[in-house]
Amino acid sequence: MVQQVTQGIKISVKTEFDGTFYKNRKMQYAFAYNVTIENQSKDTVQLTSRCWKIKDSLNNTEIVEGEGVIGQKPILSPGEKHSYTSGCLLFSPFGSMKGHYNMVNFTTTRKFRVSIPLFNLSAPFSMN
Repeated sequence: MVQQVTQGIKISVKTEFDGTFYKNRKMQYAFAYNVTIENQSKDTVQLTSRCWKIKDSLNNTEIVEGEGVIGQKPILSPGEKHSYTSGCLLFSPFGSMKGHYNMVNFTTTRKFRVSIPLFNLSAPFSMN
């Protein structure tokens, strides 16, 4: 698990390899990641959007941006947590992801960015 705190918001990420399959005659590697967002600040905040940079060991890079996370824009009071699971596909058994969440502080109405730490994706059979 990787963790990072930015401006009182703690991001924790766990990953899991979900298997391989063929799509359009190309082998793909499926990974799941579980993210927990914990508000350790004294203010209520809301996650409004996200940006991911997904890279595999073949140097393929994909940028994914969008509103909220899995269709939600969670509001977190001090001490609250929000967890969700999502996934990605790679063309190689190794890769990494990193990114950020755009958030707004309800007390100050200030928008701010929370870093999502770099985490690795690796198929267990390719670790030898």
